[in-house]
Amino acid sequence: MQAFHAKTLKGFEHILAGELRELGASEVKPVNRGVNFSGSLSLLYKANFCLRTALRILIPVAKFRVHNEDMLYKKIKAIDWSAYMSYKNSFAIDAVTFSKVFRNNHYVELKVKDAIADQFREKTSLRPSVDLKHADIRINVHVQDTFFTISLDSSGESLHRRGYRKHAHEASLSEVLAAGMVLLTGWKGEEPLYNPMCGSGTIALEAAMIASKLYPGITGRTYSFQNWPDYDALLFERMLESLPEPVDLKVPVIASDADPAAVRMSKNNARGIEMEKQLIIRKENFLQSEPSEGEGLVIMNPPYGERLETENINKLYGEIGSVLKHQYAGSTAWVFSANREAVNNLGLKPGKKLTLFNGPLECSYLKYTMFSGTRKEFKDQSV
Repeated sequence: MQAFHAKTLKGFEHILAGELRELGASEVKPVNRGVNFSGSLSLLYKANFCLRTALRILIPVAKFRVHNEDMLYKKIKAIDWSAYMSYKNSFAIDAVTFSKVFRNNHYVELKVKDAIADQFREKTSLRPSVDLKHADIRINVHVQDTFFTISLDSSGESLHRRGYRKHAHEASLSEVLAAGMVLLTGWKGEEPLYNPMCGSGTIALEAAMIASKLYPGITGRTYSFQNWPDYDALLFERMLESLPEPVDLKVPVIASDADPAAVRMSKNNARGIEMEKQLIIRKENFLQSEPSEGEGLVIMNPPYGERLETENINKLYGEIGSVLKHQYAGSTAWVFSANREAVNNLGLKPGKKLTLFNGPLECSYLKYTMFSGTRKEFKDQSV
């Protein structure tokens, strides 16, 4: 059994932990922006291929405490790097520091890079090359005060880059954020899902993948572990063969946008996972949409107002609230926004409030249960 660490977005730790348990991981422990777990080499391959809310899967190879750059250099050089790479591999260092002693990420990366390169030069007279964009081997360095954790990055490119999204709206959500938003609602593909104001369609696409059991790795991306000396291609193939077959959607998954360009983007992206015939993607202004009574799930990410005046964005949110209230009775609506003032103009009382992050933006993710009549009448019916 090997110890691993999966990185995720803040707020998704328990969702990711649940995903890992379903895959068969043991010793699963959520931590800040990540989950520690244990498992086999096959599980490592499966985690990279299947996890929807993970950004990277790391394998810690060394932990130590140092107080200056010379000690850091010596500790890194003492690790036998030939067990993880050769001089023929390109490599890159990604450092994250939370330290008063080691303040500069870039300086830490240079020190670690020099120690590794010097070890190879002294043993073989050759140095591996550095490639910041397309490295064969990626090494993660986490610094907390004077404590260092050195890890191999098994994923390489961030796992949020599924590969199906050839076109993206300028305000598109990351695939990991979109998948996590769907999973947080508890939706499992048993009721219709509607994603208005869909942009490039990421929420609807991730929902369709969840419901149809299409895993993120299905698009054929590569992983850093495939460049490791101990990579077992046969084990990887057996892991893929063990996965359940995808299934057709049982309920409608609908994406809409008033912008024809967004509709085209969404349709093109759906082709990337061969879901263009199952997803319903249409041009539609949500504020003028036809009444749609009945149970279902609405997930929307309306504009935050960066390009609209305050009066206009507040008016827009008021209209969104009115449409939800009067045309989506019986549905559950989740609204994701970084504009707290605008959210208040929805005129709806949330049953649940979550805090998530869209890049650096702190956002509210709010659940609304839509009903006909007054709230008092709804409560009386629920008793």
